[in-house]
Amino acid sequence: MEARGIRKAFPGVLALDGVDLRLHPGEVHALMGENGAGKSTLIKVLTGVHPPDAGTVTIDGDQRRFSEPLEAQHAGISTVYQEVNLCPNLSVAENILIGREPRRLGLVHWKALHARAEQLITELELDLDVRAPLSAHSIAVQQLVAIVRAVDVQAKVLVLDEPTSSLDRDEVAQLFTLVRRLRDRGVAILFVTHFLDQVFDLCDRVTVLRNGRLEGEYRIDELTPVTLVHRMVGGELRTLDELAETSQTGTATTGDRTDVPFLSAAGLGRAGSIQPYDLDIHRGEVIGLAGLLGSGRTEAARLLFGADHADEGELRIHGEPTALRSPRTAIAHKIAFCSENRKAEGLIGELTVRENIVLALQAARGWTKPLSRARQDEIAARWIEVLDIRPAAPEAQVRNLSGGNQQKVLLARWLLTDPELLILDEPTRGIDIGAKTEIQRLVTRLAAEGTAVLYISAELEEVLRLSHRVGVLRDHRLVATLPNDTTLTPDRILGTIATGATS
Repeated sequence: MEARGIRKAFPGVLALDGVDLRLHPGEVHALMGENGAGKSTLIKVLTGVHPPDAGTVTIDGDQRRFSEPLEAQHAGISTVYQEVNLCPNLSVAENILIGREPRRLGLVHWKALHARAEQLITELELDLDVRAPLSAHSIAVQQLVAIVRAVDVQAKVLVLDEPTSSLDRDEVAQLFTLVRRLRDRGVAILFVTHFLDQVFDLCDRVTVLRNGRLEGEYRIDELTPVTLVHRMVGGELRTLDELAETSQTGTATTGDRTDVPFLSAAGLGRAGSIQPYDLDIHRGEVIGLAGLLGSGRTEAARLLFGADHADEGELRIHGEPTALRSPRTAIAHKIAFCSENRKAEGLIGELTVRENIVLALQAARGWTKPLSRARQDEIAARWIEVLDIRPAAPEAQVRNLSGGNQQKVLLARWLLTDPELLILDEPTRGIDIGAKTEIQRLVTRLAAEGTAVLYISAELEEVLRLSHRVGVLRDHRLVATLPNDTTLTPDRILGTIATGATS
């Protein structure tokens, strides 16, 4: 497939400006760029979601123009998105062949359906029970099922949009094994990710976009991680070295503190969610939560925001027993929570950037005291500038922003409430190195100004970089809270996760 001179504009935003992309059979090609660089828009043009305003797309030398995704699929282009768009209530086989079920006398031929699904699974050297419900499998396995489904429609081009953002290391390795098998069968694979190490581990070539334009196409062996970052961000000083400068390691003094914690949890727990745990969080302290996916990190945080109700234990704020019966109560106590699921539990896509930013402040004031439109405009303009939200368009619908800029809008909403405790659940998942740097610097600055931060991330290096102490969770239990001194390493945290022991 070859795209040449692709241009796409939305009201007030030029998303793509003369972008080229070439995909060859039997290769994995990375598409890289900061949030807002145009990656998602380019994918949507290639797959028929958006028609291009200018430019051409050719497949096997034939020029094509798609008016809907089904036309692109019939031409051999399949896409697996970051959020798995399958039906968890159906079986693995039904998901693989949904819409293409073999029939006999007008009814689904179940024996043939299971046989076809098992054939596909066997061809790709996977080990799955095709009769089991999809909901019984992990997100990683669901990603594999989505890929098998894409391959069954005779895909010549497979687009993988952030397929590893919710996977642990072993699951990533399993996914990569399948991707390499497809590559060896001659499929052209477009791999979109923000994980630099995965690009160098898996990909053959890389196309870099910057501000909606083509920065360049490179063989992967022509680049280093640092040079790739510079290609993505240009002359701006947002590099891997800059991330290291945000480190909190060695600066913590929490072990000697005698002041009353802002928040103290004693035996706090919820049946079927998180076992009782103890945790103190002081003003100006960053507490990291580390653990595998499903270890209980999010469940522990939700109890501290009133999103879930604890059925045992006690919570104190400023030393006073406090019952957080709802998020509204938590907000009243100056607690803010940025959910890892920003689309379902954070932002309202149909509202504008301005409306999303002022939402929590307006809720805290009450709807009988509405913010004036002039005040809303002033607030939105300020936070768009402070957090460098792109595009700088307060009336743009937030659903049209890139993931990183959506995350900044959510942060702006909560920072506007001047929280004393900011809970951040996977705030840098699926965003580029530049936005990641900005968010991590912001966390460091907030802590220096006295804000308490609870920081959850699957990236252990990120947790270590930012935290004064690290809580380690395993099987929905807080097994250790470790000071972030020179002895704390990713390997030590992984050992704690594996064994439940602190040494």
